[in-house]
Amino acid sequence: MKNFFILFIMKILYLGLKIAKRNGGNFLGKIAYDWNPNLFQYFNINCPIIAVTATNGKTMTNNAITHVLKTAGKKVISNTEGNNMETGILSTLLKHSNLMGKIKADYLVFEVDEGYVPIVFNDLKLDTLVVLNFFRDQLDRNGEVESLILKIHDFLKTYTGNLLLNNDDPNVVRLGQANPENHNVYYFSVDKYTYATEDMKEVGEGKFCPFCHTRLAYEYYQYSHIGKFKCPNCNYGDNEIYKMATHVNLKNKTFSVDNLTYPTQFNSIYPIYNFVAVIACTSLYQIESDIVQKALSNFMLNNGRCEELKIKNIPTILNLAKNPTGANVSLRILNEDEEEKDLLFVLNDNLADGRDVSWIWDINFETLNHVSRIVTSGTRAYDMAIRIKTAGFPIDKIEPYVDLHEAVENLYQTNQKKYIIANYTSLQPTRNEILKLQ
Repeated sequence: MKNFFILFIMKILYLGLKIAKRNGGNFLGKIAYDWNPNLFQYFNINCPIIAVTATNGKTMTNNAITHVLKTAGKKVISNTEGNNMETGILSTLLKHSNLMGKIKADYLVFEVDEGYVPIVFNDLKLDTLVVLNFFRDQLDRNGEVESLILKIHDFLKTYTGNLLLNNDDPNVVRLGQANPENHNVYYFSVDKYTYATEDMKEVGEGKFCPFCHTRLAYEYYQYSHIGKFKCPNCNYGDNEIYKMATHVNLKNKTFSVDNLTYPTQFNSIYPIYNFVAVIACTSLYQIESDIVQKALSNFMLNNGRCEELKIKNIPTILNLAKNPTGANVSLRILNEDEEEKDLLFVLNDNLADGRDVSWIWDINFETLNHVSRIVTSGTRAYDMAIRIKTAGFPIDKIEPYVDLHEAVENLYQTNQKKYIIANYTSLQPTRNEILKLQ
């Protein structure tokens, strides 16, 4: 009766949110979880649950899997707007269940914060877990990346469902051996692309074999510590690949898997890893390749993740960067573009961002190409300006504005192409400001 009463109250609150035309985020889940942390046990779910976790890319991958399944005519419930902790996922379930906790769907697809996988799926039966990558992120909240890996590793010791792992991340591959009794482990990979390097160009983790502690040997790096590696002593990383992306052509925005070409809306190596994970995941559920191809060809996030806009008729690329790897990948995209451009970097240090912004010193501003000027904004606008100055960028071409509106107004004083990078809490406010100029 207690759980029935909780759902009854949540349904009334949800109705109020809809009347007010508000989504509510994790509001419903926060209240319900405070009343009963075991509420996940109440739900009656009779369909596969797919979860995506990673430091970077889980929103895009989650939403792309959802888009593919819906294109295939499936009824899918997903937290496509984020809210990836236990209260956010609980909110999604509360919105789509009846008062008895029954949920009718063909699939539930969730992006899940790395630290919350064991919490959420302690009571929900997980059918497939997709793990994309692990990087340092919000150290004051998460701690070192090793602590997150160990949390998921411990969860996987008794997990026997499908486990899809990025074979190009040594931090991820180790999870495949968490449960030797699980025979449903699959690895995906991306073949060497044009801008891959022989040496690591960005800060990275996992340089040593987690089993014999020998330094890993890389054939190439795609970005950060992501690339083709193997332990020269015990062959760690030498796995059978389930799905491999080949013929990556960022200029044409295409790649191939199993000799089928997939056109996309993105021109970065970053989304290719997300999409090969999507292809691997949906293939486990026998979704036809031509349906996946069609869905990925028109998939867009349009929420500030690798988003291309025309603002005052000026090409503008907006992307999220909440850690050094995300920022460095965004700068790779910028550097691979030979046009002259302006850059806006917005940095906040709100609670959700992490108060510690020392990670900006791991961003490769020293490698900037064809950048005429840089505007900085956010609560830590001057910290960012100082970081860019120490990278050797001309000080007279750095413009810090704490006020975001003022920063955007000044950014568009010139007609050059714009690249905009914003961290977590600054992304949507930045997007809203630039859209005002459309």
